[in-house]
Amino acid sequence: MGEAIEFLRARKMLVCSGRAHPVLAEEVAYQLGIELLPIKVYDFANGEIYLRFLDSVRGSDVFVIQPHVNPINKSIMENLIMLDALKRASTKSITAVVPHFGYARQDKKHNSREPITARLMVDLLAAAGATRMVTVDLHSDQIQGFFNGPVDHLEAGPLLYKWVRRNVKDLTKVTVVSPDAGRTKASEKFATRIRGAKVAFIHKMRDVNQPNKTVSDVVVGDVRGRVCIVNDDLIDTGGTILSAINLLVEAGAKEIYVTATHGIFSKNAADKLEKSAAKAIVVTNTVPIPKRQQFKKLEILSIAPLIASAIDGIFHEEPLGALFQAS
Repeated sequence: MGEAIEFLRARKMLVCSGRAHPVLAEEVAYQLGIELLPIKVYDFANGEIYLRFLDSVRGSDVFVIQPHVNPINKSIMENLIMLDALKRASTKSITAVVPHFGYARQDKKHNSREPITARLMVDLLAAAGATRMVTVDLHSDQIQGFFNGPVDHLEAGPLLYKWVRRNVKDLTKVTVVSPDAGRTKASEKFATRIRGAKVAFIHKMRDVNQPNKTVSDVVVGDVRGRVCIVNDDLIDTGGTILSAINLLVEAGAKEIYVTATHGIFSKNAADKLEKSAAKAIVVTNTVPIPKRQQFKKLEILSIAPLIASAIDGIFHEEPLGALFQAS
């Protein structure tokens, strides 16, 4: 018994971050009451990445916070290099904390001779040294099964539910709208947290041969005269969301709000959404949102307390079920 107690006392939690989103990592570390593991990282003239951890990590449980953000391939490569460095430094365990998981939309084949790149991503993380993965709102739940180890798939839903309950005046007239049929289940779950809410979805056809190209068709469900909450996992170019907003206006929606976990805002998405009929666009900070991409209608909620709670629970070997139960 004495030896077991000494072993537990000797265990050490370390949290580190690459250059993808250091602000989020610092906030997580603050929530945990620790400092980030110091790291030296820079690019060679030819674009290769050099990286070295400046403190010992031997025997430690290390949590690597690195969302996959623009430039996405660089942030992924940096993520892999960090994991490899830790694996070769005699750590006890390595958890890849990936708030936004790159290539998640390529989780299946649409046409022949296509890759399943989401599976490749998981294999790369595991080969580099990750023994566990923590992520937030994957594009599809099936990606959890690609990783041959524990996956803690966190949900930003509770943050978004609370925002809606605080900011929407008439909750008895809310309809949660899925921007496509694939998000209907998530929208139904969202609606159960708002008393009296109904569910609708946009019937949408996507051209699989053209990226970021969609053709929205009709609104299926009761939205006329109602407060519509368009709920999605991410906003990239904003085309899908903007099309949904316009269709809801045509269908007679009284007010429109947009909630999403990942605010990518590629190209001119921010400008399009600011000019849209939506009253507010609410996202979390799973990815950094530069000042040039921020706009008046945008509200950013912090995901750091949720990630910190997950890290603390994993380190202390406690159940994480409470994190998945929306309040």
